[in-house]
Amino acid sequence: MHGFANPARFLRIARWLMPLCMAAGIAVAAGALGWGLFEAPAEKLQGETVRIVYLHVPAAWLGMAGWMGIAAASFSELVWRHPLAGIAARACAVPGALFTAVCLITGSLWGRPAWGTWWVWDGRLTSMLVLLFLYFGWMALSQASAASDGGQNKAPAIFGLVGAVNIPIIHYSVTWWNSLHQPPSITMGTSAMSADFLMPLLAAMLGFTLIFAGVVLARMRAILADQQAEARLRRKALSEAVFQ
Repeated sequence: MHGFANPARFLRIARWLMPLCMAAGIAVAAGALGWGLFEAPAEKLQGETVRIVYLHVPAAWLGMAGWMGIAAASFSELVWRHPLAGIAARACAVPGALFTAVCLITGSLWGRPAWGTWWVWDGRLTSMLVLLFLYFGWMALSQASAASDGGQNKAPAIFGLVGAVNIPIIHYSVTWWNSLHQPPSITMGTSAMSADFLMPLLAAMLGFTLIFAGVVLARMRAILADQQAEARLRRKALSEAVFQ
């Protein structure tokens, strides 16, 4: 990772990698959604409502992955003082929060016909809602830190690490507590899903992950551009003040 510590080197790589991720992600995600919505069969118990899975599961995965990205960047910032770590964490926050919100909305739409209610306060749903609030809190703290001391405050990084405790809670909630939410259908090396459902789901997860990566890279480039513009303005203001 230290090989990307130089912003100029990172920007050279991101300049071609970002559009590649976005184009490939959009193509794969669109194909996977078309496959799942129009070609995959209906489920014998849930019927057509099972098609929500092709958006709900990728959104859940990327909601958690976004916070794992914040936690990894926070660790790198605190331990190795990686110059791009804070920027990477800020870039992960907004798309992570968006996918978490999509997960909650699609889960509610799926829960209404499956459970007869829009919402239940079980472990999985509640911990995902907590994750959304963690995103909001982290973004507010990061913005306040940047406004007060130029982003030198380490409080957002510490918050990012502490908030990571919620990720295993989300993952294991369906086995730790009684829950209406179904247990994981995909585990390491095995799957309880038929290939008719599994293949378009994996394709959708790949496509949306590539989109997520492209958005993060685009946001990192934008944040770096803003910081460089601010630095130029400060240097210009300082030079004008010296000559006055």
